Amino acid sequence: MTPEAALDMYRQGFMLIIVLVSVIVLPSLVVGLIVSIFQAATQINEQTLSFLPRLLVTIGAIMWTGPWIVEKIMDMFNSLFVNIPLLIG
Repeated sequence: MTPEAALDMYRQGFMLIIVLVSVIVLPSLVVGLIVSIFQAATQINEQTLSFLPRLLVTIGAIMWTGPWIVEKIMDMFNSLFVNIPLLIG
């Protein structure tokens, strides 16, 4: 295995992780921002108010994108296992 091949595999895995995590985290970030703007506009200073909507959105994002996430992870593992003979020899 050449260093370029190892770096390419690492880059592919790292980019996959970034995409999969951002699919789950970004909706939670948007909902948290909206709730924070609402709290600032209404001067409600309750810390727990933003927790439940963010939790529900995160769970919903995981449920909605779960099959796609599993498919992407399986594709990555399949490509790694298929390329093992090429990487060794």
